[in-house]
Amino acid sequence: MTGSIYALNINRSWSWPRFIVMALAVLFVDMGTTGFNSYFDFINGTDKAQYNLERDKVLVHEGVSPTLALIISVTLFGIAALLGLLLAYWTTFWLIPIGGASMVVGYLYTGGPYPISRTPFGELFAGGFLGSLLFSLSYYVQALSFKGSVIVVSLPLLLLIGEILMVNNSCDRVADKIAGRRTLAILLGERKSIIASRLILLAVFLVQLFLPLIGLTPILALPFTIGGALLALPIWRKMEKQGFSLATKGISMSGISQICLIHCLCFGVALLISYF
Repeated sequence: MTGSIYALNINRSWSWPRFIVMALAVLFVDMGTTGFNSYFDFINGTDKAQYNLERDKVLVHEGVSPTLALIISVTLFGIAALLGLLLAYWTTFWLIPIGGASMVVGYLYTGGPYPISRTPFGELFAGGFLGSLLFSLSYYVQALSFKGSVIVVSLPLLLLIGEILMVNNSCDRVADKIAGRRTLAILLGERKSIIASRLILLAVFLVQLFLPLIGLTPILALPFTIGGALLALPIWRKMEKQGFSLATKGISMSGISQICLIHCLCFGVALLISYF
């Protein structure tokens, strides 16, 4: 968690118990959200065998009971809530409404009468909660204090999480349109979606380069950001060359995940080296 490492670099503070509990809570929320997404996409007819080629969609391809998926998802959210209460006891009880809001958004992403995933705002919600909010919470849990500059430092992660969803929705564009969704990728169309993805990725590295220049991250982050961009460029070019479709979704998601990992590793390593 880069937010935790940023707190270590800035505040020289670290708590292994808080880090482990926070990591587990995030993991359970993530797994629960994935479970809810699979359940509602299956129930609502968004995931169909003729359009979905992802073998990990076990409700579609393996005949797993939707009810079982729902029970497991609720259980995972329950465990995350208990861990969140422990974190709130250690830090601040403001974590309860903030964590609760995050879980509600995770559920409403594909659940409820107006799922977020069927709108053009999926990238904004995903980036806002999994990017900026998660980074900020991770920072606070370690530092036990907060300042507005943390949100600025989280912006590359916000953009990167939004980019991951943009790539995912670009691959699903045809199937999502048939299912009645109105995602950003559908509204923009194939060509403009690719242009938007390029601009988002460019913004990630430009903001990351700007942060050391205004003193919010160590100056050592500059060469690491440049190195990360050079590593990410050929991956993105390969993704663009093959196109974004259901047939190439596995490769596309693997590629954008690698780019995200490269960014986080470069940023995290720069912070750790600067700390020591």
